[in-house]
Amino acid sequence: MLTAARADGPRSHALVSVLLFTGIRLGEALNANTTDYGHDTGHRTLRIRRKGGTDAKVAVPAPAVEALNLYLGATGRELVAGTAGVGLPIFTTGTGKRWASSEAFRTVQRLAKEAGIEGQISPHSLRHTFATIALDAGTTLHDLQDSMGHADPRTTRRYDRARYTLAKAAGYDVARALA
Repeated sequence: MLTAARADGPRSHALVSVLLFTGIRLGEALNANTTDYGHDTGHRTLRIRRKGGTDAKVAVPAPAVEALNLYLGATGRELVAGTAGVGLPIFTTGTGKRWASSEAFRTVQRLAKEAGIEGQISPHSLRHTFATIALDAGTTLHDLQDSMGHADPRTTRRYDRARYTLAKAAGYDVARALA
């Protein structure tokens, strides 16, 4: 899907990258402004408004930074310094208006189809993918919960699509520890 998004253009690539590499919701990404994109203690961040109205800073990994910088036409230093696009929406239409969630939703669905992904794919599917990959890569449930902005760990557990596989049975970990 990242390949299809890259081929579609900088805006599509930036959106899919931000959703996939940060796990934020579509609305959180679309409501972010250029002044929300910056640095914090050596990390590239995006300040967002979470579901429920709380503010949060999320880390933006290098692949998403590259896609965002290409889309915004900046290295990011201009944004942090406040010399480019102060307070403008990050994701806009060709006329400069904030990109509507319905249009971004349709774009993600179209890109999934172009990538040959079957089934009902939505921007939220990228959030599920983020969570599943993070857990498979060894991210703790607690760290994932914080990254996703969940108050209750049970909410985060619902995103773990691989949790019922026998390969993840705790008995294997105990056997390795006692071997």
